[in-house]
Amino acid sequence: MVRETLQEDYRRIRSFSEQLCRPLEVDDYQIQSITETSPPKWHLAHVTWFFEHFVLQHFRPDTPPFDADFHYLFNSYYYTVGAMHPRPRRGLLSRPTLEQVLAYRQRVDEQVASLIATAGKAEREALAFRITLGLHHEQQHQELLLMDIKHNFSVNPIKPAYRQELIPPGGESVPMRWLDREGGLHSIGHSGSGFAYDNETPRHSVLIYDHRLADRLVTNAEYLEFIEDGGYRDPALWLSDGWARLQQEGWTHPLYWEKQADRWTQFTLGGIRPLNPHEPVCHLSYYEADAYARWTGKRLPREEEMELILDEQPVDGNFADSGWLHPAPATDRGQWYGDLWAWTASPYTPYPSFKPLAGSMGEYNGKFMSSQMVLRGGSCATPPGHLRPSYRNFFYPHERWMFSGLRLAEDA
Repeated sequence: MVRETLQEDYRRIRSFSEQLCRPLEVDDYQIQSITETSPPKWHLAHVTWFFEHFVLQHFRPDTPPFDADFHYLFNSYYYTVGAMHPRPRRGLLSRPTLEQVLAYRQRVDEQVASLIATAGKAEREALAFRITLGLHHEQQHQELLLMDIKHNFSVNPIKPAYRQELIPPGGESVPMRWLDREGGLHSIGHSGSGFAYDNETPRHSVLIYDHRLADRLVTNAEYLEFIEDGGYRDPALWLSDGWARLQQEGWTHPLYWEKQADRWTQFTLGGIRPLNPHEPVCHLSYYEADAYARWTGKRLPREEEMELILDEQPVDGNFADSGWLHPAPATDRGQWYGDLWAWTASPYTPYPSFKPLAGSMGEYNGKFMSSQMVLRGGSCATPPGHLRPSYRNFFYPHERWMFSGLRLAEDA
């Protein structure tokens, strides 16, 4: 553990959460539009609770909590450490106030800084791991903050912008190119000494068949052809659960699209904008991505196919620091990282010989390995420095509020 590096990483990542919240008015911190979203105030408190509970109380158990009620209010899903406030009712927590939550963050930050500075040699390695895990956890919530703020604002009839000055990404998307990929026995999963979540391990062998991958994401213009060809009206294109969800929710287009007269618009973090045909289509469920792939006669890539090609690319792209907070057209060859999480055809299941982290931290990933699908590659809301080729994101197949898109694949 290098104290200075850990302190700087902690300061930088924690301050980015508050930077993301600066455009908000105090009223915005309280909104929870659907069960899947959380109020920004709750996010700021929950990630702080993570450091208080899993770092401070672990290494300095005599440290008094900032407020004993916060353990119940801001625990998310760690049942092994106690009960929690129901997720659908987070938007009802007018108290503690935003001012109290910010004071909570400041107090915990001071205590963690002191802990880093005074940690003994025997505890430094374990301390560095827990703080690093907490920082990556906070980066996940930074992306969730942007996703949730967008949905929270979208249900407002006046469609307010999170930031009016956001610049729409420009340029025209390049034609889709297909890359031939050779099959065989390959290894996937995290390797090396850098940080990774437990669900990225252990490294193991997989059998890959010859296949082809599209070098960019599907665009709005391409997806619009699917809509105009009756894609949302043809049950033959849809998985059974997807067709049932479509009927139940009345889906006829991606989330945040709206047709006004003969013109399509799209709600963004910069407000309502004309639909740009060159941008990647976003806010799709797995069911929509799969139906589109069937309509084209292709398929979605498998997660191992994606990891192997991601491992060949620099971890660079349109992330949360780009100034867009929106997917950009693929103006050059190779759209792999950033822009949008790409759905894969792979269910979120454990790797062979997977072992979750010991103790309550084992609830972080492992218990969600059921009924969800894997996405790869990151998005325009992913903080820089958070990704690696082996990173596995996962969502339920019907969910659409996250920055999700699709890439095509086919068997060779």
